[in-house]
Amino acid sequence: MEECVFIDGVRTPNGRANREKGWFRKLRPDELLSAVYEGMFARNPQVKPETIDAVFVGSANPSGMQNDIGRLGWLASGLPDCVPTNTLTNQCPSGMSAIMHGARAIMTGEADIVVAAGVEDMEKVPMGAHIDFPPRLLKYYNGADLLMGATAEKVAERWNISRADMENMAAWSNRKAADAKTAGKFKKEIIPVTGVDDNGNEMLVEHDQWIRDTVDTAKMATMSSPYKPNGVVTAATSSPLTQGACAVLLMGRKKADEMGLSYTHKYRAGVLAGCDPTLMGIGPIPAVKKLFGKTGLSAKDIGPIELNEAFASQALACIRDLKLDNENAPFERVNVWGGAIALGHPLGQSGARVIVTLLNIMKTDFADARYGMASLCGAFGNAAAMVVERVA
Repeated sequence: MEECVFIDGVRTPNGRANREKGWFRKLRPDELLSAVYEGMFARNPQVKPETIDAVFVGSANPSGMQNDIGRLGWLASGLPDCVPTNTLTNQCPSGMSAIMHGARAIMTGEADIVVAAGVEDMEKVPMGAHIDFPPRLLKYYNGADLLMGATAEKVAERWNISRADMENMAAWSNRKAADAKTAGKFKKEIIPVTGVDDNGNEMLVEHDQWIRDTVDTAKMATMSSPYKPNGVVTAATSSPLTQGACAVLLMGRKKADEMGLSYTHKYRAGVLAGCDPTLMGIGPIPAVKKLFGKTGLSAKDIGPIELNEAFASQALACIRDLKLDNENAPFERVNVWGGAIALGHPLGQSGARVIVTLLNIMKTDFADARYGMASLCGAFGNAAAMVVERVA
């Protein structure tokens, strides 16, 4: 089959999903997509929008402003209507699924050039908005156990993840994200976007809003759980509500060579997996095991790892169960530039964002690594995992 290579990957900064303090509160999700499309084509002028064979866009909640966001966001960007689009969802892995769909189309020869993207605005399209749960679902699961916070508490209990463990990881994630921001490591992937400050004044947003330059661990210890009486999961150890978009430019290797484009990494393999929806956070465990089974790889073959931090409890459970790194932070290869607890988690965008960040980490901090891996859990027991490989 044809090899699928990564030509480029860009994202907006991640903004706080808040109608009063969010830097992108005056922008729509389609406008965030427009920003990454514009930035990507500007960075790759050899690639003309009309030559794109397909656009795949993931969103966890494709309703309201995100209804068929793949098509409407493309057309609203003034891009050619001859280019076909596909909006897809499987909750948080949606952006990664978009990349998988695009890569497979290229590998099978059905496409030469694909844009795969992810977007979510958790302020204007709140998590769970417009969902009408099938009543029959309650025959199999307790409805209260399907809520995200409840699943995080359940994982903490089942995998014996202590509150101190979670707070240690959350603090480390923020420190690593702040260090990476200060060192300018996200500049290669972030497209600056015009937003507004707390007072409504226009400003150029160049970094993620949620990153804390200093971490108050004493304050962390005083916070109570909003999810369960006497619970151990708090806002400090959970990913925050976020707005953001991300896009990846994929191409067949022969096509890239024909166009004289440079690349360093290719799509190796990706899988979807499922798990008990009341334990949704441990989804990367079956996903990574399935991925290793399909590829013949193991944890020791992997260099850097991007593991989305929906909650510290589920991230630690996955790291320990799969033996991906140390039992707790500091980590040597997992989320070395910080994770979603610090960077934010715009649901459908995150699956694409972790791939873009992974590729940049492999180009800089892990320049000798052959393989990198990313994985994330998703609501209702969805999960995905992907391996990228350095091009020989």
